[in-house]
Amino acid sequence: MSIDIKSTEILNNLQSTDPEFVLETIGIIRESGNRLIMEGLLELLHNTTFPEIKKSILNLFSELKNKESVPLLVSAITNEKYREEQKELVACCWQNGLIYNDYLSVFIDLVIRESFLTAFEAFTVIENMFGYIPDELINQEINKIENSLLNASEEKAYLLKGLLTIIREIPEEQEFSD
Repeated sequence: MSIDIKSTEILNNLQSTDPEFVLETIGIIRESGNRLIMEGLLELLHNTTFPEIKKSILNLFSELKNKESVPLLVSAITNEKYREEQKELVACCWQNGLIYNDYLSVFIDLVIRESFLTAFEAFTVIENMFGYIPDELINQEINKIENSLLNASEEKAYLLKGLLTIIREIPEEQEFSD
């Protein structure tokens, strides 16, 4: 129960009109965040007009180490509401080093459908994937990429051809230990 009260207090603090207080609160969240707080940060990221606050939230997302944040970030990335923040949220995924293998299709779709800059960030997430991905999924995604190559611009074709090589060779093990 104290966690819920603390989360509510933190969420209320994020609504402050004092940018310095909000930045301090974001600093506190770095130490102990949860799903409710993460959702509040996404809302603040979307609604704030203060560049320092946006930067602080994105820095926090790029340093996440809690694997429970993965579905929340992917959900925000695919939510039309956060379209303006999409490129930066995708960048946070490769920066934080969490495992996004379950969302390979989502990131491949971003490479295929989104602007080059967002596609490049999604490409980087895929490039950093490791661990087992079922052959059936790999083959499905290879077909999707090959089909999209037919109508791709030159710069997108370059990314897509690179993806074909990368997803065929995603390492089964991480090369370094945590």
